[in-house]
Amino acid sequence: MSLAFDLDGPTGGAMLDGSIWTKPEYFTLGSYGPWRALPRILDLLDAFELPATFYAPAWIVETWPERCRAIVERGHEVAHHGYRHEPYFGRSEAEQRDILTRSQAVFKNVLGVEATGFRTPSGDWSPVTARILTEEGFLYSSSMRGDDRPYLHPGGLVEIPVRWDMDDYAYLAYTRRPDYPAGLDRIAGYGSTLDNFKREFDGYHAEGLCLSTLWHPKVSGKPGRILLLERLFEHMRGHDDVWFATGRDVAAWWKEHHGTLAG
Repeated sequence: MSLAFDLDGPTGGAMLDGSIWTKPEYFTLGSYGPWRALPRILDLLDAFELPATFYAPAWIVETWPERCRAIVERGHEVAHHGYRHEPYFGRSEAEQRDILTRSQAVFKNVLGVEATGFRTPSGDWSPVTARILTEEGFLYSSSMRGDDRPYLHPGGLVEIPVRWDMDDYAYLAYTRRPDYPAGLDRIAGYGSTLDNFKREFDGYHAEGLCLSTLWHPKVSGKPGRILLLERLFEHMRGHDDVWFATGRDVAAWWKEHHGTLAG
């Protein structure tokens, strides 16, 4: 079980095209994640002694350095998620390398670490992204949706698949107009969301597979919703044969035991 949070904050398309500065509700909602929700999530992870990976745009790390340093100080992993949540599909090789290099510099200067993991900000990437990540020294990606267990890309990059089924946005905050929620819009109740998460975990557990999450502090880190995660963690911790690990640890284990297999 690899718990993972996308610490997006206000980054994304609205920031990239500049419209965020004319629509303040985008920025107000997005800042809630790194500023208020992140400490609440870190406290919950501590309570259950669970490690997690936080995929953070480097701009978030620059803007909320103390909040992000707490992730590392409390034993969790910080991984790459773009600089300002840029999509990689359609970007040139030089542009992709520039985003990675710029972001790694921020991680090193602010957090004292360099990322070994990557999650594409937009759920897709270009045909050369896996090769670039390998050449830039990344160990793994958690971006694709094509399997229920890790696998290897050509060149040896480990992929830890993640599924929309474990995306809190789709349950609790998803709306298309606008595509950044202006309020507390949701398409599922908390009870049904918790039930779905539990059933996904139970199915993966029954087959001995690898499950990761696509959670967002600004979505799941609110007072009512953090109780949903607490109930889920209680359910998960009720099993004594589950390995809870960061993406980095899962990838290192897979590489050691299956490093000669093609993806």
